Amino acid sequence: MAIIHLISDFIDRNNALGDLSSHYWYEGRCPESGDLLRLPRTAKVEAIAFGLMRFLASDDRYSREGKMYGVLLVQLPSGEEKVLKAFSGLLCGQSVVEGWVPPIPGRDEVVLQESLTLAQLEAIKQELIALKQLPERQQYENLCREFEQRLLQMNSRHRTNKQERQEKRQILCETLTKEALTVAVEQLDRQSQLDGIERRQLKRQRDDALQPLQQSIEQANVRIRELKQQRKELSRQLQAQMHAAYSLTNFFGKSRSLQQLMPGGSMPTGTGDCCAPKLLHYAATHNLKPLAMAEFWWGPPSPNGDKIPGEFYGACAERCQPLMGFLLSGLSGKDAIAHNCFIERSLPIIYEDEWLIAVNKPAGLLSVPGRYRDRIDSVLSRLRHQLPDGMETFAVHRLDLETSGILLLARNRQTYVQLSRQFQQRQVSKVYEALLSGSVTIERGTIELPLWGDPQNRPSQQVDEQRGKPSITHFRVMAREGNYTRVEFVPVTGRTHQIRVHAADPRGLGVPILGDRLYGCRTIANRLHLHARELSFLHPQLGEILHLVTQTPF
Repeated sequence: MAIIHLISDFIDRNNALGDLSSHYWYEGRCPESGDLLRLPRTAKVEAIAFGLMRFLASDDRYSREGKMYGVLLVQLPSGEEKVLKAFSGLLCGQSVVEGWVPPIPGRDEVVLQESLTLAQLEAIKQELIALKQLPERQQYENLCREFEQRLLQMNSRHRTNKQERQEKRQILCETLTKEALTVAVEQLDRQSQLDGIERRQLKRQRDDALQPLQQSIEQANVRIRELKQQRKELSRQLQAQMHAAYSLTNFFGKSRSLQQLMPGGSMPTGTGDCCAPKLLHYAATHNLKPLAMAEFWWGPPSPNGDKIPGEFYGACAERCQPLMGFLLSGLSGKDAIAHNCFIERSLPIIYEDEWLIAVNKPAGLLSVPGRYRDRIDSVLSRLRHQLPDGMETFAVHRLDLETSGILLLARNRQTYVQLSRQFQQRQVSKVYEALLSGSVTIERGTIELPLWGDPQNRPSQQVDEQRGKPSITHFRVMAREGNYTRVEFVPVTGRTHQIRVHAADPRGLGVPILGDRLYGCRTIANRLHLHARELSFLHPQLGEILHLVTQTPF
């Protein structure tokens, strides 16, 4: 199977692909000239990526392991446009797979050492498992529980004995003479001493039983620490050998090893195995001119929850971003835009005055900038660069990255505070429109569910009766369109992902929004079909109700 593919392998040629807007830029500075070089992720290459997602969805093998995939739209010397596709790391346990861009050259040089090291790492893994499952650990826990129970029972009995002795002392003091009283009190003191002896004997018995188990466990823990250090050193050595052997080539035709490109310190595992370096290296070594690139996650969500199936992501900050400047070097200004200006693209403004501004946010654009450099582009950052007084602009609320619709921003701090108070006090009316990926039987109603955001599974929200916060949404069915249902949602509260959970959860409508892979939609769609259609609020300066409406784009 050829590595260079036709566009028609991914999308219908009859589809309108004239949209040249860029949703993200791969960028880096040329090591020689210092120019900022950029390669866009356009609507066209995203459409190609959606075609690859459909292919991946058709085969169960690709859904078992979560990983990044990428596509690169290239131009041949003849002017014809073609597509390259790549995966990060291994695909179904293989680094070389027919039809996909091969790994960066150099892997073959360390393949023997890699296999030996992997065998050592596997042996270490098995020994670690055995040490963590040491029988003495369970025996220790069982004995601890047993002795703890016996101590609790003994303490309870001793407390009762003590109380009885105190009552007897009081009676004896009232009824006996001095000499008889002394003898009786001594007998009570002896009973107290016997209780103390019994308690000390039980604790000594416990310590004698637990000590050999503790010694075995501590020896195992020492060995675990040694093995982990060995594993860390073996991995470091293998990575160093790989980084010295891996060689990347840019569009000047110059080659550098990963060690030369990132000489300052240790590199994260997987550097050089990501999609972007593989795609750009292959294009540079085969005389192919990059036009646009897109990377996305497929399979189960990443362990820390920061990668969601079907979502697009930029160059990873640690492994890919440091290589971008070198990899893009050699492209002409038309191929990779070389300038320092901000990504300025016009936003559809639906209302504007001296106090506030409302835009129709497109799907795929953040409301406000994220923490990392691949998350800088947003409605707020664009307006701050485009408006004369832009730095005084503040986002009053948020829309999810993939949700389109009305986003309200204040043009000074006083207006921001006044509008924010209206949102907090639920004085703002919001209407959303969504296309659900199945049939809904109920025509209208209200959904009330307690929502909680699991810190270990961000950004996903879930229904949790104990920890969840109240969330309320009114809904009505607008139309049924084939297998889909068009629904209007009016949220009363404003919890994160509220409408998405209320649509998908069985205790809500039980049907996820079309394109919402995070909450269970398995139908491939080009976007999340959720739109913030209407917004009504009291204008803080004009003193009148402002009702904003946009057209739903799906």
